[in-house]
Amino acid sequence: MILYMAPPSNYSTAPVSEFLLICFPNYQSWQHWLSLPLSLLFLLAMGANATLLITIRLEASLHEPMYYLLSLLSLLDIVLCLTVIPKVLAIFWFDLRSISFSACFLQMFIMNCFLAMESCTFMVMAYDRYVAICHPLKYPSIITDQFVVRATIFIVVRNAFFFLPVPVLSSRLRYCAENIIKNCICTNLSVSKLSCDDITFNRLYQFVAGWTLLGSDLILIILSYSFILKAVLRIKAEGATAKALSTCGSHFILILFFSTVLLVLVITNLARKRIPPDVPILLNILHHLIPPALNPIVYGVRTKEIKQGMQKLLRRL
Repeated sequence: MILYMAPPSNYSTAPVSEFLLICFPNYQSWQHWLSLPLSLLFLLAMGANATLLITIRLEASLHEPMYYLLSLLSLLDIVLCLTVIPKVLAIFWFDLRSISFSACFLQMFIMNCFLAMESCTFMVMAYDRYVAICHPLKYPSIITDQFVVRATIFIVVRNAFFFLPVPVLSSRLRYCAENIIKNCICTNLSVSKLSCDDITFNRLYQFVAGWTLLGSDLILIILSYSFILKAVLRIKAEGATAKALSTCGSHFILILFFSTVLLVLVITNLARKRIPPDVPILLNILHHLIPPALNPIVYGVRTKEIKQGMQKLLRRL
């Protein structure tokens, strides 16, 4: 995709076919030091999620809706990592700062869409735990393979529909002069603010769409766990409360971590004037690395069936 600069005399009329990503504009010397831990986290995220997917695929006892949803979460994590981190490492190692317009807007779409897909997946997983604990007798008839298929279609269609306009709106802006993005990745605000057009609607749409979807997911997750907690407190059998809570402990930890990291990222972006601009950039990168690296590890450590499946897989190797 090639966008042309605006025709007025104040701007060049030469076509612009790419952006230049400038990571950490104030502290570019950080790049060499950061490349090693980021590379290790990237390898950990890829390896852990791939191991989890293979384990669930090969272990027949894990062919259940709950683990299918976990597989979906791992797939989303892998795509997010592959969309962002290889380009960041290419900038750090080889100074490959250029990114084409089409690649930039594709990255923008995947980041926005898949982040919302993760949030929606957590919401579906919370509903799965709600049914398992609050309505255990109905669980086999409600949470079926068909339910997982329908939930997956809903997750993909809902978020693709709402976030497709974000890169479309940005790509239709006129980029008049500057094409240097002071970021490691093509976020909507980092790109659109280079335009000479009014970007008020662009920013407003992302804000409303993002908070509507993520906010509704968070509300439903809180409601699910409120009902779960209420049901667990009613259980009087010895040890039953701890057992019930352990079945959703891993999921709750992942949701808490996902929400906390996202909240920190939002707060740092809102307080840009009070903190160095490189801090939100670093947090944005880590948000695409740390949750994907930790998600399969938390489930692998806390879930007996997955731990046993991974041990069998490692013995085969």
